[in-house]
Amino acid sequence: MTTDRRSFLRRAATSVAAAGAVSSPLFHSTRAFAQAAPAAAPAAAPTVFNPQPGEWRQFDVTTRVDIADAKGLSQAWLPVPSVDSGWQRSLTHDFTSNGKGSFVEDGRYGARMLHVVFNEGEKAPFVELTSRVQTRSRAVDWAAKGAAEDAATLKFWTEPTKLLPTDGIVRETAQKAVKGARSDREKAQAIYDWVVTNTYREPKTRGCGPGDIKAMLETGNLGGKCADLNALFVGLCRSVGLPARDVYGVRLAPSAFGYKQLGAGSASLKGAQHCRAEVHLAGLGWVAMDPADVTKVMRHEAPEWIKSAQHPLVAPVNQALFGSWEGNWMAWNMAHDLKLPGAKGPELGFFMYPAAETGGERLDSYEPDAFKYQISAREIKA
Repeated sequence: MTTDRRSFLRRAATSVAAAGAVSSPLFHSTRAFAQAAPAAAPAAAPTVFNPQPGEWRQFDVTTRVDIADAKGLSQAWLPVPSVDSGWQRSLTHDFTSNGKGSFVEDGRYGARMLHVVFNEGEKAPFVELTSRVQTRSRAVDWAAKGAAEDAATLKFWTEPTKLLPTDGIVRETAQKAVKGARSDREKAQAIYDWVVTNTYREPKTRGCGPGDIKAMLETGNLGGKCADLNALFVGLCRSVGLPARDVYGVRLAPSAFGYKQLGAGSASLKGAQHCRAEVHLAGLGWVAMDPADVTKVMRHEAPEWIKSAQHPLVAPVNQALFGSWEGNWMAWNMAHDLKLPGAKGPELGFFMYPAAETGGERLDSYEPDAFKYQISAREIKA
């Protein structure tokens, strides 16, 4: 058993306090539409979706990686919860492995990971990481003044990345979407509405999607999943000067509001990864956003594909996810263009899945059965 008992401060952690929430202490760690098969109808149609800050929930989140058919040098990289805020506290991180592991942090986003190197000839490399976190729902108080943010940090969250360019067709699209909008809130609402109206959930997309927003706009193929649709929201916001960021994480538990699509549906979380978004609004601070989950409810919550965000089943979600999140989800990090330490393969556009290499070849993180990784969560009751 290995334990990391260092305490440290990072850019993302200090700039992520939720608007209208009590600030938490600094981080202290000890470790063209295609129709899909209809989803099952909810047992009772939800009519209210209104997450509000409340009691903290505590979870042990465990990721297990086994490298099958290992050859030569093998390595694994597991994301570690790297966000402390008014809606998440990252507590302890413990792991077991037959390799040599260490906790490391990238120098740009403060994304933490467990890096494990296995001896050549190790026949059954494995690592199991358990992180204890506390989460709770968040919602902006539109009448209150949010936490101030320094100019350098705000500028950082308007910069382009490889997957989030802010010029060309991205900026042209955003300018059309926000035409007539004056305040930050009005611009963010216009972009949010544009994403909900013009994009759609595509169930055939692998994983959470590649997040290549320029390709989406250039091809006109606006179908995808959360890493595509929320990235599009973030990129459009940045291109018109609104600081915004993707927050990469995983759903931990069912939704308390009856929406099957807005929670983890089974004990296995290896397909429960979910990217959310934040935008910084003048006078309000960082505000929760999730237009991708609106499109998910539209596509999968009812037997039929709902095409309108004003549908009674969708409208509460569409309204609430402009400003709130439910606390049945945990954030890993906010990183882009991440180079894994010691890796032979390419850098990651984002870090939401375990990664591994064997014999110098990168394994496919979107194939958890072939790759053999598992994620689970256990709620710790007070």
